Amino acid sequence: MLGPWAGAAPGPNATLDEWLDWQTRQHPRAIELGLTRVTEVADRLGLRQQPPLTLTIAGTNGKGACTVLAADILRRAGKRVGRFTSPHLRRYNERIHIDGVDVDDPALITAFVAIEAARGDVPLTYFEFGTLAALWLFREAGCEIQVLEVGLGGRLDAVNLIDADAALVTSIGLDHGDWLGHTIEAVAREKAGVFRAGRPAIWAEPEWPSTVADALTANGINPSRLPAQLPMAADGWQLPASRWGDRQWPMPRLPGAHQVRNAAAVLHLLDSLGDRLPLPPEVIVAALAAWQVPGRCERRGRLLLDVAHNAEAMRALVPVLRQQPGPIMAVLGMLDDKPVEAIGAILATVVSAVHLVDLPPPRGLTAEVLRARLGGQVPVQGTHATMAAALAATEGASTVLVCGSFLTVAAALEALDG
Repeated sequence: MLGPWAGAAPGPNATLDEWLDWQTRQHPRAIELGLTRVTEVADRLGLRQQPPLTLTIAGTNGKGACTVLAADILRRAGKRVGRFTSPHLRRYNERIHIDGVDVDDPALITAFVAIEAARGDVPLTYFEFGTLAALWLFREAGCEIQVLEVGLGGRLDAVNLIDADAALVTSIGLDHGDWLGHTIEAVAREKAGVFRAGRPAIWAEPEWPSTVADALTANGINPSRLPAQLPMAADGWQLPASRWGDRQWPMPRLPGAHQVRNAAAVLHLLDSLGDRLPLPPEVIVAALAAWQVPGRCERRGRLLLDVAHNAEAMRALVPVLRQQPGPIMAVLGMLDDKPVEAIGAILATVVSAVHLVDLPPPRGLTAEVLRARLGGQVPVQGTHATMAAALAATEGASTVLVCGSFLTVAAALEALDG
Protein backbone atom coordinates (compact mmCIF):
# COMPACT_ATOMS: atom_id res chain seq x y z
CA MET A 1 0.00 0.00 0.00
CA LEU A 2 1.24 3.48 -0.81
CA GLY A 3 2.11 5.76 2.06
CA PRO A 4 1.52 9.48 2.71
CA TRP A 5 4.15 10.39 0.12
CA ALA A 6 1.76 9.28 -2.64
CA GLY A 7 -0.53 11.60 -4.57
CA ALA A 8 -2.38 11.90 -7.84
CA ALA A 9 -0.17 11.87 -10.93
CA PRO A 10 0.21 15.25 -12.64
CA GLY A 11 -1.40 14.12 -15.92
CA PRO A 12 -0.57 14.63 -19.61
CA ASN A 13 -0.96 18.42 -19.50
CA ALA A 14 1.49 18.95 -16.64
CA THR A 15 5.03 20.20 -17.13
CA LEU A 16 8.09 17.97 -16.99
CA ASP A 17 9.19 19.67 -13.77
CA GLU A 18 5.82 18.83 -12.19
CA TRP A 19 6.19 15.19 -13.18
CA LEU A 20 9.75 14.99 -11.82
CA ASP A 21 8.82 16.65 -8.54
CA TRP A 22 5.90 14.23 -8.15
CA GLN A 23 8.18 11.24 -8.83
CA THR A 24 10.49 12.19 -5.96
CA ARG A 25 7.49 11.73 -3.61
CA GLN A 26 6.27 8.35 -4.85
CA HIS A 27 8.65 6.22 -2.84
CA PRO A 28 9.74 6.73 0.78
CA ARG A 29 13.39 6.24 -0.15
CA ALA A 30 15.39 8.09 -2.80
CA ILE A 31 17.31 4.88 -3.54
CA GLU A 32 15.75 1.44 -3.24
CA LEU A 33 17.84 -1.17 -5.01
CA GLY A 34 16.05 -4.28 -6.27
CA LEU A 35 14.45 -5.51 -9.47
CA THR A 36 11.11 -6.93 -8.32
CA ARG A 37 9.03 -3.75 -8.47
CA VAL A 38 10.51 -2.20 -11.59
CA THR A 39 10.46 -5.54 -13.46
CA GLU A 40 6.77 -5.98 -12.66
CA VAL A 41 5.95 -2.63 -14.24
CA ALA A 42 8.30 -3.27 -17.17
CA ASP A 43 6.48 -6.52 -17.90
CA ARG A 44 3.11 -4.78 -17.78
CA LEU A 45 4.50 -2.43 -20.44
CA GLY A 46 5.97 -5.32 -22.47
CA LEU A 47 9.47 -3.86 -22.27
CA ARG A 48 11.21 -7.22 -21.93
CA GLN A 49 9.47 -8.77 -24.93
CA GLN A 50 11.98 -8.71 -27.79
CA PRO A 51 13.94 -5.66 -26.61
CA PRO A 52 16.49 -4.06 -28.92
CA LEU A 53 20.03 -5.39 -28.88
CA THR A 54 21.21 -4.19 -25.47
CA LEU A 55 24.65 -3.11 -24.30
CA THR A 56 24.92 -2.48 -20.57
CA ILE A 57 27.85 -0.54 -19.10
CA ALA A 58 28.67 -0.48 -15.38
CA GLY A 59 31.68 0.67 -13.36
CA THR A 60 32.81 3.00 -10.61
CA ASN A 61 34.26 5.51 -13.08
CA GLY A 62 34.17 5.88 -16.84
CA LYS A 63 30.81 4.25 -17.50
CA GLY A 64 29.15 7.46 -18.66
CA ALA A 65 31.93 8.34 -21.07
CA CYS A 66 31.97 4.77 -22.42
CA THR A 67 28.20 4.82 -22.93
CA VAL A 68 28.46 8.04 -24.93
CA LEU A 69 31.26 6.70 -27.13
CA ALA A 70 29.61 3.33 -27.78
CA ALA A 71 26.32 4.96 -28.77
CA ASP A 72 28.04 7.45 -31.07
CA ILE A 73 30.07 4.76 -32.86
CA LEU A 74 26.91 2.75 -33.48
CA ARG A 75 24.97 5.80 -34.66
CA ARG A 76 27.74 6.69 -37.10
CA ALA A 77 27.61 3.10 -38.35
CA GLY A 78 24.00 3.66 -39.41
CA LYS A 79 22.15 2.14 -36.45
CA ARG A 80 19.15 3.71 -34.73
CA VAL A 81 20.46 4.01 -31.19
CA GLY A 82 18.95 4.85 -27.83
CA ARG A 83 21.31 5.96 -25.05
CA PHE A 84 20.47 6.14 -21.35
CA THR A 85 22.83 7.83 -18.89
CA SER A 86 22.61 9.32 -15.40
CA PRO A 87 22.77 11.59 -13.58
CA HIS A 88 22.20 14.66 -15.72
CA LEU A 89 24.09 17.91 -15.35
CA ARG A 90 21.56 20.60 -16.22
CA ARG A 91 18.47 19.12 -17.88
CA TYR A 92 16.75 15.83 -17.16
CA ASN A 93 16.38 15.35 -20.93
CA GLU A 94 20.13 14.67 -21.15
CA ARG A 95 19.52 11.21 -19.70
CA ILE A 96 17.60 9.85 -22.72
CA HIS A 97 19.16 10.32 -26.12
CA ILE A 98 17.86 8.93 -29.44
CA ASP A 99 19.90 9.13 -32.64
CA GLY A 100 22.14 11.85 -31.28
CA VAL A 101 19.39 14.08 -29.84
CA ASP A 102 18.06 14.47 -26.29
CA VAL A 103 14.37 13.62 -26.05
CA ASP A 104 12.03 16.57 -25.57
CA ASP A 105 9.61 17.29 -22.73
CA PRO A 106 6.45 16.07 -24.51
CA ALA A 107 8.06 12.70 -25.26
CA LEU A 108 9.10 12.24 -21.63
CA ILE A 109 5.67 13.22 -20.36
CA THR A 110 4.01 10.76 -22.75
CA ALA A 111 6.30 8.01 -21.43
CA PHE A 112 5.55 8.92 -17.80
CA VAL A 113 1.79 8.85 -18.49
CA ALA A 114 2.16 5.33 -19.95
CA ILE A 115 4.21 4.16 -16.97
CA GLU A 116 1.73 5.61 -14.49
CA ALA A 117 -1.15 3.86 -16.26
CA ALA A 118 0.70 0.52 -15.95
CA ARG A 119 2.11 1.03 -12.46
CA GLY A 120 -1.02 0.45 -10.40
CA ASP A 121 -0.04 0.40 -6.73
CA VAL A 122 3.63 -0.48 -7.33
CA PRO A 123 5.85 2.27 -5.84
CA LEU A 124 8.73 3.36 -8.06
CA THR A 125 11.73 5.54 -7.33
CA TYR A 126 12.69 8.58 -9.40
CA PHE A 127 15.44 6.55 -11.10
CA GLU A 128 13.10 3.65 -11.85
CA PHE A 129 10.63 6.00 -13.55
CA GLY A 130 13.49 7.31 -15.69
CA THR A 131 14.78 3.86 -16.59
CA LEU A 132 11.33 2.69 -17.67
CA ALA A 133 10.80 5.91 -19.64
CA ALA A 134 14.06 5.35 -21.52
CA LEU A 135 13.19 1.75 -22.41
CA TRP A 136 9.65 2.75 -23.43
CA LEU A 137 10.86 5.63 -25.62
CA PHE A 138 13.53 3.47 -27.28
CA ARG A 139 10.88 0.91 -28.18
CA GLU A 140 8.46 3.53 -29.48
CA ALA A 141 11.21 5.11 -31.59
CA GLY A 142 12.13 1.76 -33.14
CA CYS A 143 15.69 1.76 -31.82
CA GLU A 144 17.77 -1.15 -33.09
CA ILE A 145 20.25 -0.89 -30.22
CA GLN A 146 20.02 0.51 -26.70
CA VAL A 147 23.15 1.42 -24.73
CA LEU A 148 22.39 1.60 -21.02
CA GLU A 149 24.55 3.07 -18.28
CA VAL A 150 24.03 1.51 -14.86
CA GLY A 151 23.03 4.05 -12.24
CA LEU A 152 24.33 2.39 -9.07
CA GLY A 153 26.17 -0.91 -8.78
CA GLY A 154 24.77 -3.33 -11.32
CA ARG A 155 23.16 -6.47 -9.91
CA LEU A 156 20.17 -4.69 -8.36
CA ASP A 157 20.13 -1.55 -10.52
CA ALA A 158 16.92 -0.94 -12.51
CA VAL A 159 18.85 -1.06 -15.79
CA ASN A 160 19.63 -4.72 -15.08
CA LEU A 161 16.00 -5.74 -15.66
CA ILE A 162 17.04 -6.18 -19.31
CA ASP A 163 19.35 -9.11 -20.10
CA ALA A 164 22.28 -7.48 -21.85
CA ASP A 165 23.47 -9.00 -25.12
CA ALA A 166 26.94 -7.83 -24.06
CA ALA A 167 28.10 -6.00 -20.95
CA LEU A 168 31.12 -4.00 -19.86
CA VAL A 169 32.43 -3.14 -16.39
CA THR A 170 34.82 -0.22 -16.78
CA SER A 171 36.44 0.04 -13.35
CA ILE A 172 36.15 -1.03 -9.74
CA GLY A 173 36.64 1.38 -6.86
CA LEU A 174 35.23 2.19 -3.46
CA ASP A 175 32.17 4.41 -3.84
CA HIS A 176 28.56 4.20 -2.60
CA GLY A 177 29.78 1.95 0.19
CA ASP A 178 26.46 1.96 2.07
CA TRP A 179 24.85 0.32 -0.96
CA LEU A 180 27.63 -1.71 -2.58
CA GLY A 181 29.89 -2.66 0.31
CA HIS A 182 33.18 -1.38 1.66
CA THR A 183 35.59 -3.79 -0.05
CA ILE A 184 36.74 -4.12 -3.66
CA GLU A 185 35.46 -7.69 -3.66
CA ALA A 186 31.96 -6.60 -2.61
CA VAL A 187 31.83 -3.81 -5.20
CA ALA A 188 33.12 -6.11 -7.96
CA ARG A 189 30.48 -8.70 -7.12
CA GLU A 190 27.70 -6.11 -7.41
CA LYS A 191 28.94 -4.67 -10.70
CA ALA A 192 29.49 -8.12 -12.23
CA GLY A 193 25.78 -8.68 -11.80
CA VAL A 194 25.20 -7.13 -15.25
CA PHE A 195 26.90 -10.11 -16.92
CA ARG A 196 24.83 -12.98 -18.33
CA ALA A 197 25.84 -16.60 -18.89
CA GLY A 198 26.88 -17.36 -22.44
CA ARG A 199 27.01 -13.71 -23.48
CA PRO A 200 30.03 -11.44 -23.97
CA ALA A 201 31.30 -9.95 -20.72
CA ILE A 202 34.14 -7.42 -20.72
CA TRP A 203 36.31 -6.33 -17.81
CA ALA A 204 38.35 -3.20 -18.42
CA GLU A 205 40.29 -3.89 -15.22
CA PRO A 206 43.22 -6.27 -15.82
CA GLU A 207 42.70 -7.93 -12.42
CA TRP A 208 39.59 -8.83 -10.46
CA PRO A 209 39.22 -10.47 -7.04
CA SER A 210 39.76 -14.18 -7.61
CA THR A 211 36.67 -15.14 -5.60
CA VAL A 212 34.46 -13.06 -7.92
CA ALA A 213 36.15 -14.45 -11.03
CA ASP A 214 35.71 -18.01 -9.77
CA ALA A 215 32.02 -17.41 -8.99
CA LEU A 216 31.41 -16.02 -12.47
CA THR A 217 33.12 -18.99 -14.11
CA ALA A 218 31.01 -21.39 -12.05
CA ASN A 219 27.91 -19.65 -13.42
CA GLY A 220 28.94 -19.91 -17.06
CA ILE A 221 30.30 -16.37 -17.35
CA ASN A 222 33.81 -16.01 -18.74
CA PRO A 223 34.75 -12.35 -18.91
CA SER A 224 37.36 -11.13 -21.35
CA ARG A 225 39.91 -8.71 -19.88
CA LEU A 226 41.79 -5.83 -21.38
CA PRO A 227 45.56 -6.26 -21.07
CA ALA A 228 47.26 -4.42 -18.23
CA GLN A 229 49.11 -2.29 -20.79
CA LEU A 230 47.79 -1.36 -24.22
CA PRO A 231 50.31 -1.01 -27.07
CA MET A 232 50.87 2.76 -27.24
CA ALA A 233 52.73 5.14 -29.50
CA ALA A 234 53.13 8.91 -29.37
CA ASP A 235 50.10 9.47 -31.57
CA GLY A 236 47.99 6.35 -31.16
CA TRP A 237 47.24 2.99 -29.57
CA GLN A 238 46.20 -0.53 -30.48
CA LEU A 239 43.63 -3.05 -29.29
CA PRO A 240 45.25 -6.48 -29.45
CA ALA A 241 43.39 -9.54 -30.74
CA SER A 242 40.46 -7.62 -32.25
CA ARG A 243 38.80 -7.80 -35.65
CA TRP A 244 40.82 -4.74 -36.67
CA GLY A 245 44.16 -6.52 -36.27
CA ASP A 246 47.14 -4.30 -35.54
CA ARG A 247 45.42 -1.11 -36.65
CA GLN A 248 46.54 1.95 -34.72
CA TRP A 249 43.75 4.16 -33.42
CA PRO A 250 44.17 7.92 -32.90
CA MET A 251 44.18 9.42 -29.44
CA PRO A 252 40.62 10.29 -28.39
CA ARG A 253 39.47 13.86 -28.02
CA LEU A 254 38.88 13.29 -24.30
CA PRO A 255 42.34 13.67 -22.70
CA GLY A 256 44.09 11.24 -20.38
CA ALA A 257 45.47 7.72 -20.42
CA HIS A 258 42.33 6.56 -18.59
CA GLN A 259 40.22 7.68 -21.55
CA VAL A 260 42.38 5.65 -23.94
CA ARG A 261 41.64 2.64 -21.77
CA ASN A 262 37.94 3.49 -21.75
CA ALA A 263 37.99 3.75 -25.55
CA ALA A 264 39.70 0.37 -25.78
CA ALA A 265 37.06 -1.13 -23.50
CA VAL A 266 34.28 0.18 -25.75
CA LEU A 267 35.92 -1.25 -28.86
CA HIS A 268 36.39 -4.58 -27.08
CA LEU A 269 32.70 -4.56 -26.14
CA LEU A 270 31.56 -3.81 -29.69
CA ASP A 271 34.02 -6.31 -31.15
CA SER A 272 32.65 -9.03 -28.89
CA LEU A 273 29.41 -9.11 -30.90
CA GLY A 274 31.27 -9.88 -34.13
CA ASP A 275 29.15 -9.96 -37.28
CA ARG A 276 26.08 -8.71 -35.39
CA LEU A 277 27.74 -5.28 -35.37
CA PRO A 278 29.72 -4.56 -38.54
CA LEU A 279 31.82 -1.49 -37.80
CA PRO A 280 33.96 0.18 -40.50
CA PRO A 281 37.13 1.61 -38.94
CA GLU A 282 36.38 5.08 -40.27
CA VAL A 283 33.29 5.46 -38.08
CA ILE A 284 35.37 4.60 -35.02
CA VAL A 285 38.03 7.15 -35.97
CA ALA A 286 35.36 9.82 -36.42
CA ALA A 287 33.74 9.00 -33.07
CA LEU A 288 37.08 9.13 -31.22
CA ALA A 289 37.80 12.53 -32.74
CA ALA A 290 34.40 13.86 -31.66
CA TRP A 291 34.22 12.20 -28.23
CA GLN A 292 33.34 14.68 -25.53
CA VAL A 293 31.13 14.43 -22.49
CA PRO A 294 29.84 17.46 -20.58
CA GLY A 295 31.63 17.76 -17.27
CA ARG A 296 34.46 15.39 -18.13
CA CYS A 297 37.66 17.37 -18.67
CA GLU A 298 35.51 20.04 -20.26
CA ARG A 299 37.44 23.22 -21.03
CA ARG A 300 35.54 26.50 -20.72
CA GLY A 301 38.13 29.24 -21.10
CA ARG A 302 40.35 29.10 -18.02
CA LEU A 303 38.03 26.60 -16.33
CA LEU A 304 38.51 22.83 -16.48
CA LEU A 305 35.27 21.13 -15.41
CA ASP A 306 35.31 17.54 -14.19
CA VAL A 307 32.73 15.66 -12.12
CA ALA A 308 35.43 13.58 -10.35
CA HIS A 309 34.03 12.78 -6.89
CA ASN A 310 35.97 9.73 -5.72
CA ALA A 311 39.64 8.97 -5.20
CA GLU A 312 40.06 6.81 -8.32
CA ALA A 313 38.59 9.48 -10.59
CA MET A 314 40.75 12.17 -9.05
CA ARG A 315 43.91 10.09 -9.43
CA ALA A 316 43.10 9.53 -13.11
CA LEU A 317 42.75 13.29 -13.51
CA VAL A 318 46.18 14.12 -12.05
CA PRO A 319 48.24 13.45 -15.24
CA VAL A 320 45.87 15.66 -17.21
CA LEU A 321 46.24 18.43 -14.63
CA ARG A 322 50.01 18.25 -14.77
CA GLN A 323 49.82 19.22 -18.44
CA GLN A 324 47.80 22.39 -17.78
CA PRO A 325 49.45 25.84 -18.01
CA GLY A 326 50.55 27.70 -14.90
CA PRO A 327 49.63 27.06 -11.27
CA ILE A 328 46.24 25.39 -10.88
CA MET A 329 43.59 26.65 -8.52
CA ALA A 330 40.55 24.53 -7.66
CA VAL A 331 36.92 25.18 -6.82
CA LEU A 332 35.64 22.23 -4.80
CA GLY A 333 32.15 21.28 -3.65
CA MET A 334 31.31 17.80 -2.34
CA LEU A 335 28.58 15.58 -0.92
CA ASP A 336 28.78 14.24 2.60
CA ASP A 337 29.18 10.56 1.63
CA LYS A 338 32.21 11.11 -0.59
CA PRO A 339 35.89 10.60 0.39
CA VAL A 340 36.71 14.23 1.08
CA GLU A 341 39.93 13.48 2.92
CA ALA A 342 41.33 11.25 0.15
CA ILE A 343 40.44 13.76 -2.55
CA GLY A 344 42.04 16.56 -0.55
CA ALA A 345 45.29 14.61 -0.34
CA ILE A 346 45.32 14.05 -4.11
CA LEU A 347 44.48 17.68 -4.91
CA ALA A 348 47.32 18.81 -2.67
CA THR A 349 49.79 17.27 -5.14
CA VAL A 350 48.58 19.32 -8.13
CA VAL A 351 46.82 22.53 -7.05
CA SER A 352 48.19 25.61 -5.35
CA ALA A 353 45.01 26.39 -3.42
CA VAL A 354 41.25 25.71 -3.32
CA HIS A 355 38.09 27.73 -2.99
CA LEU A 356 35.25 25.83 -1.34
CA VAL A 357 31.58 26.20 -2.24
CA ASP A 358 28.36 25.19 -0.51
CA LEU A 359 26.31 22.39 -2.06
CA PRO A 360 22.60 22.10 -1.27
CA PRO A 361 21.18 19.87 1.48
CA PRO A 362 20.44 17.21 2.43
CA ARG A 363 23.64 15.58 1.10
CA GLY A 364 25.64 18.64 0.14
CA LEU A 365 28.38 19.87 2.47
CA THR A 366 28.67 23.51 3.39
CA ALA A 367 32.00 25.09 2.53
CA GLU A 368 32.88 25.40 6.21
CA VAL A 369 32.19 21.73 6.93
CA LEU A 370 34.17 20.83 3.82
CA ARG A 371 37.08 22.94 5.10
CA ALA A 372 37.02 21.11 8.42
CA ARG A 373 37.02 17.71 6.74
CA LEU A 374 39.94 18.66 4.49
CA GLY A 375 41.95 19.24 7.66
CA GLY A 376 44.50 21.62 6.18
CA GLN A 377 45.75 19.17 3.54
CA VAL A 378 45.48 21.83 0.85
CA PRO A 379 45.50 25.63 1.30
CA VAL A 380 41.96 27.06 1.38
CA GLN A 381 41.75 30.61 0.02
CA GLY A 382 38.05 31.12 0.60
CA THR A 383 34.65 29.61 1.40
CA HIS A 384 31.62 30.66 -0.64
CA ALA A 385 27.87 30.31 -0.53
CA THR A 386 27.53 30.45 -4.32
CA MET A 387 29.45 29.22 -7.32
CA ALA A 388 29.41 32.70 -8.85
CA ALA A 389 31.27 34.03 -5.80
CA ALA A 390 33.76 31.17 -5.87
CA LEU A 391 34.56 31.67 -9.56
CA ALA A 392 34.91 35.43 -9.10
CA ALA A 393 37.48 34.79 -6.37
CA THR A 394 39.67 32.83 -8.81
CA GLU A 395 40.16 35.71 -11.27
CA GLY A 396 43.72 35.78 -12.51
CA ALA A 397 44.38 32.05 -12.27
CA SER A 398 45.33 30.56 -15.65
CA THR A 399 43.68 27.21 -14.90
CA VAL A 400 40.82 26.63 -12.47
CA LEU A 401 39.71 23.07 -11.82
CA VAL A 402 36.03 22.81 -10.85
CA CYS A 403 35.36 19.38 -9.39
CA GLY A 404 33.98 17.21 -6.59
CA SER A 405 30.42 16.49 -7.72
CA PHE A 406 27.98 16.61 -10.62
CA LEU A 407 26.26 19.36 -8.62
CA THR A 408 29.47 21.40 -8.46
CA VAL A 409 30.01 21.26 -12.22
CA ALA A 410 26.33 21.95 -12.92
CA ALA A 411 26.51 25.06 -10.72
CA ALA A 412 29.56 26.26 -12.65
CA LEU A 413 27.82 25.76 -15.99
CA GLU A 414 24.80 27.64 -14.66
CA ALA A 415 27.03 30.50 -13.51
CA LEU A 416 28.72 30.63 -16.90
CA ASP A 417 25.67 30.29 -19.14
CA GLY A 418 22.79 31.44 -16.97
